[in-house]
Amino acid sequence: QVQLVESGGELVQAGASLRLSCTMSDRTFSGYILAWFRQAPGKEREFVAGIEWFSGATSYADSVKGRFIISGDNEKTQLYLRMNNLQPEDTAVYYCAAKYDGGITYVTRREIDYARTTFPIWGQGTQVTVSS
Repeated sequence: QVQLVESGGELVQAGASLRLSCTMSDRTFSGYILAWFRQAPGKEREFVAGIEWFSGATSYADSVKGRFIISGDNEKTQLYLRMNNLQPEDTAVYYCAAKYDGGITYVTRREIDYARTTFPIWGQGTQVTVSS
């Protein structure tokens, strides 16, 4: 059973930057689609950023586009989320998620589905709090 463990969340002031990390227990990211989601109090869990590892294609929610960057280190099987110019509305528990499709999406050039319900593997989350 593949496991994900997030770290890096903390309390910061508005305008600050932060980098979240997510370590996956599998030996390689190949064949995986990886993503970051977040859940604010009283709200549904929402997609933040994703990456299809074979192609390196990334996707971002409009609310974070231009401020957040998703990346990864395949040798360490660590996924990162670099968050710049954080705002109070970014306050949430951040989760990393993964699903394995063996590269089918890459080969067939299908549109990547980042719906929350399509991801079977989740970390426990890390809290990010942004004060104004």
